[in-house]
Amino acid sequence: MVAQPSSLREAWPALAGLSAVFLFEMLDNSILNVALPTIGRELHASTTALQWVTGAYAVVFGGLMLAFGALADRAGRRKIMLIGLVLLAVASLATAFVTTAEQLIAVRVAMGVAAAMTTPGSMALAFRLFAEDGLRVRAINLISTVGLVGLAIGPTAGGLVLAVAPWQVLLLANVPIAVLAIIGVRVGIVADDPAGLHRDPVDVAGAALGTVTIVVALVAPTLFVEAGAGSWRPWAATAAAVAGAVLFVVRERSARHPLLDLKLVAHPLVSSGLAFKAAAGLATASLGYLVTLQLQLDRGWSPALAAVGLLPQVIVLVAGGAFVNPFVRRAGLERAAWISAVSVVAGLAVYGLLSNYGYVFVAIALVLVAAGLRVVGVVAGVNVLRGLPENRTTIGVALTDTATEVTSGAGLAIAGTTLAVLFTGDIAAGGWSVQQTAEFRAAVTVAGLTLTVVAAALVGWGIVRSRRVETPSLV
Repeated sequence: MVAQPSSLREAWPALAGLSAVFLFEMLDNSILNVALPTIGRELHASTTALQWVTGAYAVVFGGLMLAFGALADRAGRRKIMLIGLVLLAVASLATAFVTTAEQLIAVRVAMGVAAAMTTPGSMALAFRLFAEDGLRVRAINLISTVGLVGLAIGPTAGGLVLAVAPWQVLLLANVPIAVLAIIGVRVGIVADDPAGLHRDPVDVAGAALGTVTIVVALVAPTLFVEAGAGSWRPWAATAAAVAGAVLFVVRERSARHPLLDLKLVAHPLVSSGLAFKAAAGLATASLGYLVTLQLQLDRGWSPALAAVGLLPQVIVLVAGGAFVNPFVRRAGLERAAWISAVSVVAGLAVYGLLSNYGYVFVAIALVLVAAGLRVVGVVAGVNVLRGLPENRTTIGVALTDTATEVTSGAGLAIAGTTLAVLFTGDIAAGGWSVQQTAEFRAAVTVAGLTLTVVAAALVGWGIVRSRRVETPSLV
């Protein structure tokens, strides 16, 4: 048996490789979004095609995480990650030969598959790298910090690159990131011990049903925003997602070898961690969407000034990593998880109640949500893995990431649908009337408070579940 590292320094090759994996996930869409106008002009892409350049990646990524998480727990987490990293490098290289929007969408689909193969494994391998919970928290906090720095600098870095180089360079940059990750994982992480792998056969029917359900659930919010609540399409997609979820649960309860053992999901650590992560995903996506519209359309800020207005969130996400470890040591894992989740709800409440009275309240809301997300993103994920057997860790990470993706989409759907119902006319057109301004501000309040209630329900459920867990001490 290979001895586990007793410090982060001993595991630096592995942590460098795993950080590169998470950097790719966080940097990818944020750096590409700034290039969409350029891509549209050069590839003569329609608005729908441009939406799918980013949307295809997100849907494939979210839809396949559970299936690849289950496969990694059986075939080997390191092996699946390395295969995914090779696919990432090849798909990124293919960008140099793209001449149409359809080809670029195909490349993005391949990159989404690669992300689904690698992202859950980054946290699962970091968790399994150490035996002590304190080191696990520090390792995952380090990896998260690297990814969040990438998320923060992505748009700025993308804009600077576009000033001197073609847009293809933005995706070709994934090649050296993939190479760094491959080297770090191969050198720093040993192959999975067969005794620690899950030996039951893969539930193919459950994997297919789960994938279809998640894909439809991720597409439905986009349809609500694009087609509006008056269209039948988003409601049909929502009904299909609900029906698929019910069928998935029935399948997993009756299957001899289920893809996802629902008894494990019911473990207090797992269910509370999932609830907290879901609330954070709901808040982050919806708040970013609403604040961007509010600053530019209601307050008349330029895009550059609106970006400056989001800086409180960026600063907390990036700099907050230094405070995660001391806070967790002082509060304990379970208490840190629910306190940070409550901060997310408080941020939503401040936004819903007070954001129309001045930017200072918008900034406070951004800080509260970002502070909560910074802690809960690390701690809730660790708690989920602590509550699972060692041979289920990768699907556990995949489950938390999937919950975040789905609730992020739900948050956008709530915000977009509320605006569509309460605001009359074209929201993107300038020169709002007094009535339209009042309608927009009412929609912000209704959406913010609705999101607060949903997030509070998730966090309340998580707190109830977490009280059944004995709090360990952290060294």
